[in-house]
Amino acid sequence: MANAQQKIVEETNKNQAVVLALYEALNTRDVNTVHQILAPDLEWWFHGPPTHQFLMRLLTGASSDDPFRFEVDPVLVTTFGSTVIVEGCDNSRSISWVHAWTVRDGIITQVREYFNTSLTVTRLGDSPPSACSSSTAEIAPVYCPYVWESSLSNRVGKSVPGLVLAI
Repeated sequence: MANAQQKIVEETNKNQAVVLALYEALNTRDVNTVHQILAPDLEWWFHGPPTHQFLMRLLTGASSDDPFRFEVDPVLVTTFGSTVIVEGCDNSRSISWVHAWTVRDGIITQVREYFNTSLTVTRLGDSPPSACSSSTAEIAPVYCPYVWESSLSNRVGKSVPGLVLAI
């Protein structure tokens, strides 16, 4: 049992290291490392105004010919197995961001990107303690225990929508 737990911790640490290596490569504009870390068919979800697609501009090279600069300096990194959640903020633009990465076998296969949004992560499908059982044909609600919630920078200064990411 302890050995299985140790393997989970090691895998979690490796996944977090992959994501942090990606941020370092993005900040230093190390294109080769970025290509080695990202799956060629990266699945991308974006929530925010189109003008805030900074990460996409970095990854696609759309920002290489202009004075665009977006520092991806993580403030907080939290990992749940293959999911790595990273929070950051850009004080000059008054924005907060959250990236939720999925890492498989050392390669990033998915990113969900959120701007100026409060994000709550839940674990889908864990059963709650049952106080009673019913024999009726009702549809049972899905229990989603709270796992993590973002903390917005005080510098954003805006009312922001809240979203739930189920893993």
